[in-house]
Amino acid sequence: MVDATHPFAQRISANAVAAAEATGIPLLRLVRPEWAPVVGDSWSMVPDIDAAATAVRDSGARRVLLTTGRQDVGAFAGIDSAWFLIRVVDPPTAALPPAHEILRSRGPYRLEDERKVLVDNGIDLLVTKNSGGELTRAKLDSARELGIPVVLVERPSESATEAVATVDDAVSWVDRLARARKFTDRSGAG
Repeated sequence: MVDATHPFAQRISANAVAAAEATGIPLLRLVRPEWAPVVGDSWSMVPDIDAAATAVRDSGARRVLLTTGRQDVGAFAGIDSAWFLIRVVDPPTAALPPAHEILRSRGPYRLEDERKVLVDNGIDLLVTKNSGGELTRAKLDSARELGIPVVLVERPSESATEAVATVDDAVSWVDRLARARKFTDRSGAG
């Protein structure tokens, strides 16, 4: 079994671990590498979404781009000191901050488009999760270029499951297991 879910999909990954343990099926986690800061980044790393909401309250930011996903928007509902541009794929179902606008879109995002979103909306703080990958990295690059600080939610701790960072590595893992099983099945047939 290959768990290739989002790095923050804790429930799905926990279910995959439980299923693998219950069935004895090998499990591999495909996890894209985390984003790492480069020269010029102004990142505040926080352990979870509640800490991100606290960081927004304490930051003095007036206009926030929030890209943490629809399920986490509720953590920011009590913040009335800032306006939020909430970018989500699907509509949020939780309570929303008093001053907000919903922007529904799906990546990949281009650098020039992200720069335009930040500038046109007067964004002075970006809040996002460290999901890694290139499809949404442009928001971080644009924030760096514009000198906008970022509150970045750290990934939840990983299970002890074996992990790889690329699809090719996951395919190789599956191929190795399939070859080993085929050899074992033949040798057992006598």
